[in-house]
Amino acid sequence: MEPLSDDLQENLDRLVVECLENGCVWGLQDQQGNWSLVSSIDNHDIDVMPFWSDSRLAEALCTGDWAVYKPVAIDLEEFLDDWLPGMHSDVLMAGINWNEALDGQEMEPLDLLEEFEAELD
Repeated sequence: MEPLSDDLQENLDRLVVECLENGCVWGLQDQQGNWSLVSSIDNHDIDVMPFWSDSRLAEALCTGDWAVYKPVAIDLEEFLDDWLPGMHSDVLMAGINWNEALDGQEMEPLDLLEEFEAELD
């Protein structure tokens, strides 16, 4: 598996392409069913829910404080139709293929939806 790039656009492109190929996106969930959330770097009043294009990229973060989480696949159609519009309504941001230091792009969910739609056209 290729490591993540330092180029945020490249990691976004990778998320879109790999998720379309695999039919799912990966998030982190704890045993109680809670999804991982982190305060936005740009606005501490907004939370970010990170997603990955591969379970191994997500698994790499499941150490230390994040050891309570495990990668869970989210069906891509459900993600695009329900999750992203719902996250927009809930004023959540989407984290894109973050590395182990939790570095990566934060996006408005509807902007991420547009990225998928552009790739599908």
